[in-house]
Amino acid sequence: MAANPLFLREEEIRQGIELLFYAYRDFTAEADAFLDKLGLGRAHHRCLYFIGRNPGLKVSDLLAILRITKQSLSRVLGDLIEQGYVEQAPGLRDRRQRLLSLTEKGAGLERDVFELQRSLIARAFRDSGAEAVDGFRQVMLGIMEPGDRTKFLQRHGRRKGPQGV
Repeated sequence: MAANPLFLREEEIRQGIELLFYAYRDFTAEADAFLDKLGLGRAHHRCLYFIGRNPGLKVSDLLAILRITKQSLSRVLGDLIEQGYVEQAPGLRDRRQRLLSLTEKGAGLERDVFELQRSLIARAFRDSGAEAVDGFRQVMLGIMEPGDRTKFLQRHGRRKGPQGV
């Protein structure tokens, strides 16, 4: 019997949390091992991913997405720039801005890591069916902070989400 989404018991909520923990562990394991061989970690991967998805991304916008300290981002970006994965350019209107883009080498690395994770997501989506994929999307949107949810939906389209969002 399917759980009534309007009345979830504590055990169902705990199972959901546990599923997130296990799924995230397995989702990141292969990518983490691959990156570790290059002396990089999960923070480097997140930067590569979001810079790759948003060429010309302002450092301030990356800080807002990742919600890490300037000091942490500076260290991670320094590594990526030094190793030739990311390049920065001054803003067109405001020369103080730093706009981030992946180099060819960075795009290749981001693609390699994406492929490791793509197969996991693709298999899970394929095995679960379209209705479950839409349900997954709704759950993830429901977990997101409202401001980030709005930004995400503006970028990716407004298919049905929590409370019709």
